[in-house]
Amino acid sequence: MWALASLLLAGPVRAAIPNAMLRGMPSLPKLPVPDRFITSPNGTALPPITTVYYFDQLIDHNNPHLGTFQQRYWMNWEFYEPGGPIILTTPGEGPGDRSEALITNDTINGLIAQQQNGAVVNIEHRFFGYSNPYDNLTSQSLALLTIQQAIDDLEYFANTADLPMPGGDAVKPGQAPWILTGGSYSGALTGWTMVNKPGLFWAAYASSGVVEAITDYYGYFTPVREHMPQNCSSDVEAVIAYLDWLYVANDTAGIQTLKETFGLGDVVHVDDFAAAIQNSLFEWQHLQPDVGPGAMFFQFCDALEVKNGVSAGPEGWGLEHAIYSWGNFWNTTYYQFICESVDAETCFGTYNTSQPHWTNVTVNNPNRSWAWMVCNQVGWYQVGPPEGQPAIASRIVQPIYNERQCVNMFPQAFTYPPQPTTTQTDTMYAGWNVNVPRLFFANGLRDPWREATVSADGLNKPSNPSMPIYESDGFHCSDLITENGHVDPTVAAVQEAGLRYMKEWLAEWRPST
Repeated sequence: MWALASLLLAGPVRAAIPNAMLRGMPSLPKLPVPDRFITSPNGTALPPITTVYYFDQLIDHNNPHLGTFQQRYWMNWEFYEPGGPIILTTPGEGPGDRSEALITNDTINGLIAQQQNGAVVNIEHRFFGYSNPYDNLTSQSLALLTIQQAIDDLEYFANTADLPMPGGDAVKPGQAPWILTGGSYSGALTGWTMVNKPGLFWAAYASSGVVEAITDYYGYFTPVREHMPQNCSSDVEAVIAYLDWLYVANDTAGIQTLKETFGLGDVVHVDDFAAAIQNSLFEWQHLQPDVGPGAMFFQFCDALEVKNGVSAGPEGWGLEHAIYSWGNFWNTTYYQFICESVDAETCFGTYNTSQPHWTNVTVNNPNRSWAWMVCNQVGWYQVGPPEGQPAIASRIVQPIYNERQCVNMFPQAFTYPPQPTTTQTDTMYAGWNVNVPRLFFANGLRDPWREATVSADGLNKPSNPSMPIYESDGFHCSDLITENGHVDPTVAAVQEAGLRYMKEWLAEWRPST
């Protein structure tokens, strides 16, 4: 949930993101859009799952007189039979038209629908994609991008939308059971909505739900360090310790030499360099149980740890070789992968506020919309850990590094680096203290976002039949993806438990209208 947006942005798009705040975003894994015809249980051909529907959503739930905007949504009722549930989900901090798989049984949403004869709706989050109250993303417009407005959107949709399927005007809460689902930020939104709107949704499923807003989110790197190859973490720690030592010693010549080893000699500021090399670690967030050794993260570790066909022991090869091999990996493979032909300062520098990245206010710019939420309410700045803890990320990168970029992007809103209101967010929506009935939490042991979920280290939050908490050996939102259950039995066990609880809870539902 930043150094800010890696999973959302694939391949060359990353070159347009100079600020680390957007590279490790808590995003849903991207799945290909299923290419198949769908039919209802009686064999009737249904619209393609790429069909876009529109809902007249209130611009401001605190001032309905401002009118409405068109909020996009997608729907699949191939498994629906009268009496079945409506499963509502959202892609969160990204456009809906790249997430149609969320309404199919390629994901847990569709598995619930298939088991319970339900229908799935995927509604685009306000200010993402083309669901915008206004035709720009200025600070003035984005003032209506808040967690509460997003929660109120879900409530207003559930209570007033006439869905496009047969009988879709008679399945509102009270007439039919509604289930809210989500993963990552939208998993947090699921939990927050259950806290804020008790009784609206009968049940909920939150995958990797980052329910605790945290400003100083150094815990992002904890699962990475714990579960990456130990030789690789040893050598990364050695390089980071050396960089931080050079910084404390004010050894500008040594820092420049190190930057040049990575091919980043033109990156002017040392904090930008420290944030840049974190990108190698953000590749961890792309991993899933079915990912093979060719994944970029493993290419990175192999580059550090395999020398003349021999792998280093758990202590790694040591500082000198680690600097050379990590730098060589950047020069031969990774720089072009992440920056393409863009120069290093343009790719990673965060001090030139005239760059389009900071000034572009056109809609369908998820990086800008997400930055607004991060700067204001949730933080999750991926920074170096406190002294005395193992560090695979530099302590040069602290919250102020990201908060300064908030001023870069939103100078009309911030005249000085803002501190996100994480304490208020956690107070309003319960954070780790969430305790509501019929809410299923599914988390992953190797998820870099684990420390913001109810499975965080040391939290020891008990699981119970009213609010079960399950954890697989998986990564970020692994249980959300059906295929992951086919390759990892621990993910399958979480999926099966979630489906079992949905079945039990839905059997208890009774109409109220």
